[in-house]
Amino acid sequence: MRGRMGRPGLLGLAARTAVVAGTANAVSGRMQQGQQAKAQQAAEAEAYRQQQEAAAQAAATQAAVAQALAAQAPPPPPPPAPAAPAAPAAMGADDMIAALERLAALHAQGILTDEELAQQKARILGG
Repeated sequence: MRGRMGRPGLLGLAARTAVVAGTANAVSGRMQQGQQAKAQQAAEAEAYRQQQEAAAQAAATQAAVAQALAAQAPPPPPPPAPAAPAAPAAMGADDMIAALERLAALHAQGILTDEELAQQKARILGG
């Protein structure tokens, strides 16, 4: 049996049409996916840009508020003056005697001079 020459039969024509339609559909789908990807990327870039603008605006607002508050705030108070040395606490009679005995012992050992002993006695006795 010989092959047919000339125009294709109905089955051949249907097969060719199916191939062309399938190829066109595949190309169309691929183009649509590419366009969607570009649109998605552009939307993400726009969202990022808007987020950066909002952050910059918030930082500028916060800096302006801080500057306004700093201008309104009174200057910090000066540091407190160092405390004057505390006056010796009133000693009881027993404490004075014990302190004088320690001074006498230090003087007897030669650790305190006569002048130092007199100064310390005057301090302890409050005079």
